[in-house]
Amino acid sequence: MVQTPSPFVYWAQDADNIYLKVDLKDIEDEDIQLDKSSMTMTAKGVGAHGPSKYKFTLHFFNDLASDDQVHVIKTSPRAIEFTLKKASSSWWSRLIKHQQKPAWLKIDFERWKSEDDDQSDSNIDGNSPRDVMGDYPELFEKLKKDEFGYVKEDFKKVYLVFYNLTQFIFYTYILVVIGIRWMKEGADSTPGTYEAVGAVLKFAQLIQYLEVMHPFFGYTKGSPLFPFLQVTGRAIVLFVMIEAESRMQTKPVVTYLIIVWSIIEIIRYPYYIAELYKKNIGFLTWLRYTIWIPLYPLGILCEFVIILRNIPYFEETERFTISMPNPWNVTFHLPSLMRTYLLFLLLPGMYAMMTHMYKVRAKKLGHSREWKKKFS
Repeated sequence: MVQTPSPFVYWAQDADNIYLKVDLKDIEDEDIQLDKSSMTMTAKGVGAHGPSKYKFTLHFFNDLASDDQVHVIKTSPRAIEFTLKKASSSWWSRLIKHQQKPAWLKIDFERWKSEDDDQSDSNIDGNSPRDVMGDYPELFEKLKKDEFGYVKEDFKKVYLVFYNLTQFIFYTYILVVIGIRWMKEGADSTPGTYEAVGAVLKFAQLIQYLEVMHPFFGYTKGSPLFPFLQVTGRAIVLFVMIEAESRMQTKPVVTYLIIVWSIIEIIRYPYYIAELYKKNIGFLTWLRYTIWIPLYPLGILCEFVIILRNIPYFEETERFTISMPNPWNVTFHLPSLMRTYLLFLLLPGMYAMMTHMYKVRAKKLGHSREWKKKFS
C-alpha cells in the first residue's frame, strides 16, 4: 500500500493566532477538515514529491476557537495559508500535542504573508506584517531551540535504531553460520567456528564500546560503569584469551561461548529497538530480563574454562608477560594474574553482575502476580 506523502507545512504564532503555510503549488481538489482540536487537509498539487496527492493531519497543542468565521484561508498559486484563531490568548510551546515532530512540519522563522496581498506592508488584518523574531525575541529563541532540538532528537533515535539493528544482524549472522555448519558437519564443525565467524564477532565486540559512550552523549540513561565492565570483560576474553592464542580458537568451549553471547544479544537489541518506539512487547521484555538467568552462568563457566586452559599456553609462550630487566623496571606475569582472577575475582564478579541483573529484572517485571497481569 502506497502511503500518501505530506507536504511541507510552516507555522508561526502570536498570542491570538496560529499561522500555517502549506508548501504546495497548483493546488486542486483540496479537502480541509478543521475543528477546535485538529486539522486534516488533502489536496492535489506539486510539492516535495512532485505532482501528487498530498495529505497531512495536525492535532493541535491547545484548542482553536470554535467559531469558523474567525479562521481565514487564503490560496495562491504557490501555497495555501491559514490564520487560525486560538480559543484563548496564550503562547503555545509547540504546535502539536506530540513531542515527536514530523519531518515535514517546520517553524516559519521569518515573517511572511501571501504574495497576492494588494498592499505590500499589510497582512490579513490590514495591520503591519507579523514579525515573530522582532516582536517576541524570547519566544523565537525558544522555538528555534525546539526546532533544532527536534532535529537532534530525530538523529538520536535514527542512530540508536541503526546501531541496535546492526548489532542484531551481526549476531544473527553468527548464529546462522554456526547453525549451518553444525547441520553439515555436526560436532566436527566446532574447531572451525572461530575462523568462520571471528571477524564479525570481533567487529561487533569493538563497536559495543559505543554503548559505553551513549550515556556521556545523553543518548541513553544510566551509568556507563556497568556497560564498561561488561564490554571490557568480554573484550579481554575475546582478544587476549582467544584471538591471541591460536590453539584455543579450535576448542569446542569457544563455540559454546560464542553461542551464549549471540543468543543474549539477539534478544537484547530487538528489545532496545522496541523501547525506542515505546512498544511494550510482553514476551520480548520477559525474555530480555529472564534469559540471562541460565545464560550468564553458562557464559561465565565457558570463560572460566578458556582462562584455565590458557594458563599453560601463556606460560609456555610468555605472551603479554614483562620480565626484568627492562627500561621501566616493572614486571608482569599474565598467568599469575589469570590464576588470581579465577581464585578470587571470578565468583565475586559473577555475584555482582547477577545481583545487578536481578535488581533490574525486579524493577522491570515487578512481582510475579503483577507481571502475569501485564503478560496476559
